[in-house]
Amino acid sequence: MVGQDTSHLLERFTIVGDLEAACFVPWIRRHAAKLGLSPTIAYTSSRRIEIEVAGPEELIDMMEMGCSLGPIEVWVERIVRTAISGERT
Repeated sequence: MVGQDTSHLLERFTIVGDLEAACFVPWIRRHAAKLGLSPTIAYTSSRRIEIEVAGPEELIDMMEMGCSLGPIEVWVERIVRTAISGERT
């Protein structure tokens, strides 16, 4: 498509809540794969998970929405998004 924005963002998600990392991390990977994203898991605990996600802004937004709803075993209180870099090629 002509004029389509193909820039990719790189962002870190800090997911905080009552998280069962043993089931949530595989769920995050499956959800990202469905969106065509490849997350890098940087940190996991029962209260916080940090992931890095690269891709178009719209897909990263969809990833955030999916994580906020998550599987039934987790309760996400908040997700903090931090831009790591503005654009990738």
